Amino acid sequence: MIVAEQKPFEQIYDFVKNHNNILVMGCGTCMTVCMAGGENEAGVLSKQLKLAARQNNAELNIEEQTITRQCDREFFDEAVTGKIKEADVVLSLGCGVGVQYIVELFPGVIVRPGVNTKFFGANISQGLWSERCAGCGECVLDQYEGICPITRCAKSLMNGPCGGSANGMCEVNPENTECAGQLIYERFKQLGKLDKLMEIKPPKKWSTARDGGPRRVAREDMMFDG
Repeated sequence: MIVAEQKPFEQIYDFVKNHNNILVMGCGTCMTVCMAGGENEAGVLSKQLKLAARQNNAELNIEEQTITRQCDREFFDEAVTGKIKEADVVLSLGCGVGVQYIVELFPGVIVRPGVNTKFFGANISQGLWSERCAGCGECVLDQYEGICPITRCAKSLMNGPCGGSANGMCEVNPENTECAGQLIYERFKQLGKLDKLMEIKPPKKWSTARDGGPRRVAREDMMFDG
């Protein structure tokens, strides 16, 4: 899932304080799960904005709307479209993809981001998410038995570990970050495949990542005209 955290309130207030009609728009999928921008967060933030405005002798007309996904056209129905077009500014609590997609669909509308998009991650425990995927475009998990060195190693080493790890922890953050090379070693040991670690992996093919601009995935069997 995409993981994000809400921007500082002062920054959000600056985005909207000079507008009359504000739409706080939540996202019902990733942002709801990581508690950064779902329906509950949209409601709380709206109340905070109204209170801050009153303390500054002002009034803000705020509406709230949470849709299932801000990155999918099918969830922008007629009612949602109407609210967006009527707003002076849309405060999106979706990820960076959602913000940009609203701009593409409604080019005449001012859209501001209410969250900072962080990474693709997993829910490790209640209230804790950890990065697991960098979206590099050429998955190598098959080569490392399900542990990604690109994301989980601070140096993205394909043939780790480096000389800076100690006691199974990464030198970059020895308190919280496990050494990816060590994790891969333990995984191969568990599966009885330690001999595979002697195989030198070639350099990563980075052309599938950000080389050449924004990437696309096209499924011709799912496309239709009209």
